[in-house]
Amino acid sequence: MTSGRAPDTVRIAAGQGFWGDWLEAPYRQVTGGPIDYLMMDYLAEVTMSILQKQRSRDPELGYAKDFVSTMERLLPIVAERGIKVTANAGGVNPRACAQALADVARRLKLGGRLRIGVVTGDDLLGRLDGLLARGHNLKNLDTGRPLSDVRDRVLAANAYLGAGPVVEALRQSADVVITGRVTDTGLTLAPMMHAFDWAADAWDLLAAGTVAGHTIECGAQCSGGNCLVDWERIPDLANVGYPIVEAHRDGTFEITKHPGTGGRITVAGVTEQLVYEMGNPAEYITPDGIADFTTIRLEQAGRDRVRVSGVRGKPATDKLKVSVAYFYGYKAVGTLVYAWPDAYAKARAADRILRQRLADLGLTFEAMVTEFVGADATHGRLALEHASLADLPEVQLRVGVRSPDRAAVERFTREIAPLILNGPPSVTGFAGGRPKPEEIVAYWPALLDKSMVEACVEIVEV
Repeated sequence: MTSGRAPDTVRIAAGQGFWGDWLEAPYRQVTGGPIDYLMMDYLAEVTMSILQKQRSRDPELGYAKDFVSTMERLLPIVAERGIKVTANAGGVNPRACAQALADVARRLKLGGRLRIGVVTGDDLLGRLDGLLARGHNLKNLDTGRPLSDVRDRVLAANAYLGAGPVVEALRQSADVVITGRVTDTGLTLAPMMHAFDWAADAWDLLAAGTVAGHTIECGAQCSGGNCLVDWERIPDLANVGYPIVEAHRDGTFEITKHPGTGGRITVAGVTEQLVYEMGNPAEYITPDGIADFTTIRLEQAGRDRVRVSGVRGKPATDKLKVSVAYFYGYKAVGTLVYAWPDAYAKARAADRILRQRLADLGLTFEAMVTEFVGADATHGRLALEHASLADLPEVQLRVGVRSPDRAAVERFTREIAPLILNGPPSVTGFAGGRPKPEEIVAYWPALLDKSMVEACVEIVEV
């Protein structure tokens, strides 16, 4: 963006939709055409517990390391073109992530040309006991149970911060803003608030920016990827273009992508993304305000261009959502593939034999689930009613168990592989070997008064 008068249009490109997304996408976004901001979203609820485990083993970890290696490729380009970056790649250790990026920038001889904003304050793990002692019970939103019931098993606890601290970092001339658990939508809303100088209580405008953020937060999911409508006609997914928001001062915006890229931007595809993770469409609640999705108007404004307008908003609540991850027990999943003829019958027989052997050993599990992949795993009984089961060329038997007892899960893992030779015939394909017990991380959603959380913004000079 140029200095001086505030722009009337800002282009915000989605570069990552989750930790593990296509590594080529950010590079293609910054080189495929003009953009002002690159937004990269890395975090999900379970991701925070994974990162917290990493940090417990090494205090220098706890962030998405992919971000740093990706930025090593991008930094010379974004520095030359004046592209700013917002990313929640900091996970549970934003300062370490910022320091790692600063080290890369110095190695690239970008000293004096890069300011890194660091947003912290979302990590509540070290404050939980104090909050509980002060009467903040952090009750589970689904069950009403107080967090004290599982306090000794908590692995991570993070409040969802909004766009505010990201805006503050941009106001302090940060070129890259690294955050912990900032909402997915806030990473896109913040550049709009900053560029257009929107007030923190301009509810309709903030709602529009929130809708923009929600539309591109999952990357190519709104530009042709994972799309149900005419999916077989979506062109060149191997070269899919990730979405770009062209935002305007009045709160309207267009969703588009770079020319010459694959995928497709249509009203149908954008609509599919809008209903993703949707509860009450009239009250999409974020820390920044409430967006009324029933007011959204979509219009095909050209090839690979959808115009969004009419978004209305409501005032923000006085609460922040808190995402808590806690240890729940152990699980294991084993698979065997059975071939025609009678593949489904063989898989069912193997399941009966396995269950009998486990019962004979006196083993019980909190849950034991069987899927016959190729027969019923996706659509359940509906699939069984419409399938010609005798003609299935192959069926994968997939059995999972869950228990607080690691020893029981471990014994299950030793009982499925012998079926290859001492069960029904024609096991084939990749059985995957003996499965291993895995720890289960459970999710605990809660609310906390906003007054109990204070975001902090720091600037790291390179």
